Amino acid sequence: MSAATESALRQAWLARGPLARWLYLPSLLYRSLVAVRRWLYATGWKQATRLPVSVVVVGNVVVGGAGKTPTTIATVRHLIAQGWHPGVVSRGHGRHGTQAMAVRPDSQASACGDEPLLIQRATGVPVFVDRHRDKAAQALLLAHPTVDVIVCDDGLQHLALARDLEIVVFDDRGVGNGWCLPAGLLREPWPRHSGVPCLVLHQQRRPAQPFCPGFVAHRALSNDAVDASGASTPLADIAANQAPVIALAGIARPEVFFDMLAEAGLQLADTWPLPDHADLATLWPALQAQCPTGATVLCTEKDAVKLWPLLDKTAPRVLAVPLVLTPEPAFFDALDAQLSSRHGPQTP
Repeated sequence: MSAATESALRQAWLARGPLARWLYLPSLLYRSLVAVRRWLYATGWKQATRLPVSVVVVGNVVVGGAGKTPTTIATVRHLIAQGWHPGVVSRGHGRHGTQAMAVRPDSQASACGDEPLLIQRATGVPVFVDRHRDKAAQALLLAHPTVDVIVCDDGLQHLALARDLEIVVFDDRGVGNGWCLPAGLLREPWPRHSGVPCLVLHQQRRPAQPFCPGFVAHRALSNDAVDASGASTPLADIAANQAPVIALAGIARPEVFFDMLAEAGLQLADTWPLPDHADLATLWPALQAQCPTGATVLCTEKDAVKLWPLLDKTAPRVLAVPLVLTPEPAFFDALDAQLSSRHGPQTP
């Protein structure tokens, strides 16, 4: 799909205009297929794997990034603080290979996926990837029997894994025009009727009235950027420097990252929007050749785990700017209440 076509679709998904209406009939077919698949699991024609521990699935019902990975990280950190022993499973989008594997701090993003590697480094908990999340979870529990809760990153539509709680994440687009693909941005009809307790978390950069009941998470860029060694540099210092600043983002909505940098006071000499889960090993040599002398490249943490291993002595300065996600306390209260009603954390 060309960039122009993708841009036209993303705009069409926000309103019920001519293009969206033209795609409405195909969206009914898509919606029917989703309903049939869910019916097969609901009636037992397809069996979901039930694990011996609590399972929390974090995902979204819209196309594109809505903040699933930051929500997963925040959820895992909270569970640790509450005495749980969490593990994380993910498909590992963008990785080469399909075999189940454990993600370690020194893993390569090309082997395990950029988001699982980011989650592992950010939380330190066991992380396993597999095309089938239920198989990843079984492998994780076999290797780490003390884990008492599984958090599934981006697995809302993976019905083969039974769950105790779903966390549905929305960004500022909400449900768009309310239609399913390809006429709208919904992966499935909303509201969601899964028979499983569901927490809705709205991630918005500016306060706004939520379009449906749920909790709100404040998200903002960190005040500091970090390099591969973990050393930090205040964004204010980068903004005050006369060196050119280039922003790079290989995420679903790169423009959101660029806008947040601009709001933080950065004057961007150039922006490099890349496809989600972009193969930076292939793209970086050409991008590096475009860097002005003395430039600083700012990227997301998701890009940094792929980019930092590629840097050599001739590379420009590359810093990651973390996204800080802060859900309101009531969200964690609801999360605790749902999990405690099913299982409590195991004592070591």
